[in-house]
Amino acid sequence: MPNGLDYFYLGSVISTFLALLPALCRLCNSAAENTKTSDIQLSVTDVMNLTLVKFTDSLVNVIDAAFGTSIIEKLILMIATLERFFLSFFFFFMLSVAERTFKQRFLYAKFFTHLTSSRRAKNSELPHFRLNKVCNIKTWLSVRSYLKKRGPLRSVDVIVSSAFIITLVLLSFLSIELLKDSITFQSQYNLEALIWSTGLGIYLFRFLTLGTKINKKYRNFSVLITEQINLYLQIEQKPGKKEELMVANSVLKLAADLLKELESPFKILGLSANPILYTVTKVFILSALSAVLSELLGFKLKLHKIKLK
Repeated sequence: MPNGLDYFYLGSVISTFLALLPALCRLCNSAAENTKTSDIQLSVTDVMNLTLVKFTDSLVNVIDAAFGTSIIEKLILMIATLERFFLSFFFFFMLSVAERTFKQRFLYAKFFTHLTSSRRAKNSELPHFRLNKVCNIKTWLSVRSYLKKRGPLRSVDVIVSSAFIITLVLLSFLSIELLKDSITFQSQYNLEALIWSTGLGIYLFRFLTLGTKINKKYRNFSVLITEQINLYLQIEQKPGKKEELMVANSVLKLAADLLKELESPFKILGLSANPILYTVTKVFILSALSAVLSELLGFKLKLHKIKLK
């Protein structure tokens, strides 16, 4: 899997659009105020069309409408635009770093599963060994533990958890706005919240996908079952090494049972999460769902009191 810069470029585009959003909103408002249809409710498409018609012929009018007429006003608004760009770019850059780290973890997990397969190990140019000896099993467990702990775990988990909480807050805000009768997405705050939640949602979906694949690779216990079958076959073929092979088989069984017991932390489809984040998420989501269902059904529901395991 090549280390591409797709999500870095995506974050740059979103940051640029977020930085220019206030200027675009002022431009659209200026075009709408100068039309005779000011008393009519305009859609976003109508406002954009009016803006294009009004300011197509004059670049100076566009700059004045977007950044003000005086020099001081233009300077302040341009500085604010640059600040918005750099702050949002820094945040999306951190998300891109986290995505790259998750991709590296997935590569480690993918190549780790190739160690016990001669064909895959040869194709990946990796060493190959069977789990038919106690020392090999010990090496396999040590490599597995080392690869799972390799990389900036805590910092990446903090970035992902922060993005998840911010997305949850933004979606809650948009849900409240949608419950209002006179909801329009012409407001700058609503548009900005929508863009932020969409951008963060793309990154979170990427994290969820990679995290699920990583867990699936490390929790693939079929490798241990296959090695146990191979040990039983070797016991029949080599009676002289029966005692050594039986010891290896016992260690392999204990390792499989131990991994099954240890591989159960708090996870959100592969993303590490603490109990507090899990509880807050559960209460927020179920409370919002309870409010919507109570409004639709006509009686009060308390879904947040349901115990989820």
